[in-house]
Amino acid sequence: MLIAWASVWIASCTPDDFDLGALDVNPGDLVEGIAFKIEHDPQNPNIVYLTSLMDSRYTPLWDHPQGRSQAHKVTLKIPFEGTYQVKFGVQTRGGMVFGEPATFTIDDFYAGFVDHELWTLLSGGVGQEKTWYLDLDAEELSRYFLGPLYFYGTDDSWETVTEGKTVEGDSWNWKPDYKGNTWLMDAGDYGSMTFSLKDGAKVSVDHKMISGRGVEDGMFMIDTDNHTMRMLDAAPLHDAGRDGQVVDWGNIKIMSLTEDYMQLAVLRDEALSGEGPALLVYNFISKDYKDNWVPGDQPDPEPPYEGNANDDLTTSTTTSKKWALSLNTPYNWTTLAGEFLNNWSDPSGYLSTDWASYDATLIRNISLTLDKTGANAGNYVFTDGSNTRITGSYSTDEHNNIVFDKMISFAISGSIMLSTNDDHMLRIIDVERDAAGTISGLWLGKRDADKPEYQVYKFEPVAGGTTADPMAPWKSALVGKTFTPNVNYFADWVTASWSGGWTSNLFPNDFSTQDWLWTQSIYDACMASSISYYLDGDVLKANAVDNGVAKNGIVVTIDPDTRTITYSEAPFTFSFVYTDNGDGKGPWLFGSFDGANLNNISTKGMYLGFVSKPGEITMNHMILKP
Repeated sequence: MLIAWASVWIASCTPDDFDLGALDVNPGDLVEGIAFKIEHDPQNPNIVYLTSLMDSRYTPLWDHPQGRSQAHKVTLKIPFEGTYQVKFGVQTRGGMVFGEPATFTIDDFYAGFVDHELWTLLSGGVGQEKTWYLDLDAEELSRYFLGPLYFYGTDDSWETVTEGKTVEGDSWNWKPDYKGNTWLMDAGDYGSMTFSLKDGAKVSVDHKMISGRGVEDGMFMIDTDNHTMRMLDAAPLHDAGRDGQVVDWGNIKIMSLTEDYMQLAVLRDEALSGEGPALLVYNFISKDYKDNWVPGDQPDPEPPYEGNANDDLTTSTTTSKKWALSLNTPYNWTTLAGEFLNNWSDPSGYLSTDWASYDATLIRNISLTLDKTGANAGNYVFTDGSNTRITGSYSTDEHNNIVFDKMISFAISGSIMLSTNDDHMLRIIDVERDAAGTISGLWLGKRDADKPEYQVYKFEPVAGGTTADPMAPWKSALVGKTFTPNVNYFADWVTASWSGGWTSNLFPNDFSTQDWLWTQSIYDACMASSISYYLDGDVLKANAVDNGVAKNGIVVTIDPDTRTITYSEAPFTFSFVYTDNGDGKGPWLFGSFDGANLNNISTKGMYLGFVSKPGEITMNHMILKP
């Protein structure tokens, strides 16, 4: 238990002057009246002063009804009558030493201390109660937040989250959206959490997803000055996977609190979790908000496409372009955020179902030709599965909709139809690009009138003219250039679509927050490393400097179809982000993170990664050497 206490105290509130004192202190010395005193304010007995009587060289450690502190004098404001417990300890060179708990009594209720916005927002006010839910349900729906759990630095608080202040120390955040990070926790009914100010400050938590906890009935206390909360005999709603990663679930920071939503943070313990200390910030919504939430009240999320429809539908150099319906993946459905609802990658995916038909004889005839005649307008020719031509005019709008002059609907496979919506629209949902940044796939979507989803259709450009050398853009982008690891954004973990990530706030000078990844020695190694590409006849090669060690004549093999780079020898070995993939040889995926491609490699650099687990890519970032 001493190790657990040490973990909490050292990680959460290490003093600036950490004088560890002497060794000659034992628990029997730390008694009330000798080591510390508890005093009631003579004017208001609901104010209680905790004062250390130890020599100033000892750092006091208080565990009290409103949280924890290391101050020599602590002021408590207790609104409710009852008997309360204080545990006092000191930090010595031999470790932490705690005495037996002491108690004090509050005889009367003092309404002035709960006449505060935090108490009212949390519980509804004196004589009231209020119920809260984790912002995730069994349908994988988060109603207010991006997901049920965010991650913050240990020095983050109400100041940084609600007030938006910048603080020194361990301050960062990662706010994963649940749809793209379902590994965070299982979707389900997590139960409820009710805070009550009826005859005291009581809390009841029904942990429906953690059988070992069940229903917990306890007490709570808020420190309105510091925006913290203490829960006794109960823990806030959370996931089972992290139940064993926190030493004290009752030691809580209030990060934000309004009538509708709340964020409560607890400290993830390094020894218990195997990961660095961080604040686990659980996101909650009130019962009223949940009961009255209507999906239509929220604007549709924007699909992932961020281009310009007027330019991408044709090209910047010609006004006409033909698109053919994909024979590989002709159609699918997505969420309003553009996430695919079926994991189809080839015709076998359709054929393995008993409802998703696949008719290649129809699909291979279907195409869309667009001929731009002016700004945001032009003519179109749809060719359906029976080679019938549908012609007319189109325009594009600010939401990347293609607005046709008439309703269009025809079969693409069995009973599956390609149709515009009632407003004659198809929206660009997303595009796929090759390594050079050229669009290789275009997903057009019809918004369902009743359900929050799109039916989407994939079109691929019909090539014209002679076949280009697939290696030409790679050689143009790499040969003659020298790259170095980016010390401002060294590495990250992203989704399979090369989006997300969480490490950007670590670099370049934070060598302690995530020292398993980023240290002074790794920084120095980056500065002493580089890789230069050149042609040896027709063979692409590279010379590397691996933390000061030269490696020359590395053969570089590129597969343009899979967008991978493989080295005959690992260019870099000074960090695990380079060696976990084929011992550093690869194959490395050439990534499209932040819109990077071969055409903008001089400004964006290149992201090389590998699939480290299903749905996740570990990537490193290299930029042109200054």
